[in-house]
Amino acid sequence: MIAFVSGTVAALAPDTAVVEVGGVGMAVQCTPNTLSTLRLGQPAKLATSLVVREDSLTLYGFVDDDERQVFELLQTASGVGPRLAQAMLAVHTPDALRRAVSTGDEKALVAVPGIGKKGAQKLLLELKDRLGAPVGAPAVGAAVTQGWRDQLHAALIGLGYATREADEAVAAVTPQAESADGAPQVGQLLKAALQTLNRAR
Repeated sequence: MIAFVSGTVAALAPDTAVVEVGGVGMAVQCTPNTLSTLRLGQPAKLATSLVVREDSLTLYGFVDDDERQVFELLQTASGVGPRLAQAMLAVHTPDALRRAVSTGDEKALVAVPGIGKKGAQKLLLELKDRLGAPVGAPAVGAAVTQGWRDQLHAALIGLGYATREADEAVAAVTPQAESADGAPQVGQLLKAALQTLNRAR
C-alpha cells in the first residue's frame, strides 16, 4: 500500500496530478479541490490510496489522511467504487458527508453525479454506522455550493493560467453553474472552463 507521495508537482490536468518521486512521475487521480492546492514546480505531499484491478493500478490522492480514510470507507458500501467515492468527495468535504449520513440528508447525496434517489437512500442506510460523527466546523454543505467559484478559480491558477484568464473562464461557465440542479459540480465546470480557454487561445 502506498500511503502517500511526496515530491515536486511535475504536471497538472483536470483530474490528475503528476508528482515526481525519486525521478519517477507518479500519476495521481485527484478531486478539483485537491488539485487547487497544488502548484506546478512546487513540493507537495498527498495522502494516497492504491486501487488494484486486474488490468490497472490507480493511485488516488487526497489533501489529508481524513479525506483518504473517508474515500476508503465509502467504498465499503455496495455499488460504490473508487470513481463514485471520489465524485462524492469532489462535491462534499469529509465532514459534510458525515453530516449528510448522520442526519439522513438524501438531497446532499443526490447532488453527486451518479447517485439517484434510491441509491442515496441505500447509501444512507449502509454508511450510517461507518463514517462516524462530523469532526470539524459546522455546516460546510452550503459553503461547497457557494464556493464553487473560488474552487474553480484556484484550480485554473494551479493549472498555470493567468488570473485574468481564470476570471474570464469562471465568468463563462457561471450560467452553466447557476442552471445546475443542486450544488454545482466543480469537476464538470473545470472541464467546461478549460474548453473556453482552449477556444480563446
